Amino acid sequence: MFAVAIPGYRTLALEHLVLDYNGTLACDGELVQGVSRRLSRLARDLRIHVITADTFGKARSALTRMPCQLEVLPAEGQDQAKLVYVQRLGCERVVAIGNGRNDRLMLEAAALGIAVVQREGAAAEALRAADIVCHSILDALDLLVHPLRLTATLRS
Repeated sequence: MFAVAIPGYRTLALEHLVLDYNGTLACDGELVQGVSRRLSRLARDLRIHVITADTFGKARSALTRMPCQLEVLPAEGQDQAKLVYVQRLGCERVVAIGNGRNDRLMLEAAALGIAVVQREGAAAEALRAADIVCHSILDALDLLVHPLRLTATLRS
């Protein structure tokens, strides 16, 4: 469990980290350097889930040794599938990170939604749905490794 009380915002009691793969954890199907180490650290406090259409077909091999559950989605209805996945886990217990239009619903539904804008860019709808926007997945994951950064960003 990951818990942080943010003055003027709310107390977050999170159990699950739900991540998109391409454009979020990876670029062109290749895992961003530094992600593995951070996910291993976060796995002590959160159950990690990666949900993806796996556009490049590389997610399974890239995440083989990672402490995460991988869910590969069909090409159609990804936005709804990601939302249902987060709902099934319990929205109030989820932090979600993504960049695409198909991530917008899960970012909005999660207790904490983080959008990342990296080399692939980010859909404007994902940015609007997020609570926080970061310019890299490493910065986004570091918000959870160093929770006072969340407090500094979200407090009133």
